Parts: sequence; C-alpha cells; structure tokens
Amino acid sequence: MTTTPKLNWFKSSYSGDEGDNCIEVALNWSKSSYSGGGGGNCIEVALHPTTVHIRDSKDTAVRPLTVTPAAWSAFTAHAATRSLH
Repeated sequence: MTTTPKLNWFKSSYSGDEGDNCIEVALNWSKSSYSGGGGGNCIEVALHPTTVHIRDSKDTAVRPLTVTPAAWSAFTAHAATRSLH
C-alpha cells in the first residue's frame, strides 16, 4: 500500500491579501524514525534546499523551528554519535 505524503500548504510571503498573484507552497513533513505510535516525544522534519523545518508533531499549529541544512547535518551527526554511547 502506498501512502501519500502529508503536505502542509501555506501562502507565500510574497502574496498579498488582494487575491491576485498568489502562490502556495507545500512542505513534505516526515516523522522521526525514533517516534513511536504512542503519541510521546515526536518531531517532524521538512527538508528544503535552503532550510530545514522542525516541529512538534503533537502541536503542528506552532511555527516550526528553522535551521540551515549544514546546522541540521551537524546536529544529526552529533546525535548519532551520542546514541552509540
């Protein structure tokens, strides 16, 4: 069974409220592989070429934390070495 990714659509900051020249963009959110199905400590990540978006999967209305791809790579590399100890 194939599942469709959960997309979060939002209006571009360059779009006005007049209703013309509006574009919407979407982020593809992925839940951490360490998150269980029990509703505990879960994070979701949406990757973009210039920004990594991170949010709490239990409260998706809160604005996500954003970091550079380099910062995210450094964090995940550090987290991976910490989990080995």
